Amino acid sequence: MQDILLGAIAMASFVAGLFFLRFWKSTKDRFFLFFAIAFWIEAINRVILGLVELSENFPIFYLIRFLAFALILFAILDKNQAKKIL
Repeated sequence: MQDILLGAIAMASFVAGLFFLRFWKSTKDRFFLFFAIAFWIEAINRVILGLVELSENFPIFYLIRFLAFALILFAILDKNQAKKIL
């Protein structure tokens, strides 16, 4: 059951990344590109988690997830910084 849920989360993250990629192509705003990459990192993390026999409690999985969330935070801060300059 856990593998099915991991696959569903990975698929949903990948599809969310595709939506953000589509928004980036139409607006050329790098905010959407950063979000797409972050969701794809999360999708890859879930696929790897499903393929290996390790528990989710290993630090490498938290590090990868932290990287994805840090990229989202950077995108938000970058977007807000751009508004202040203009």
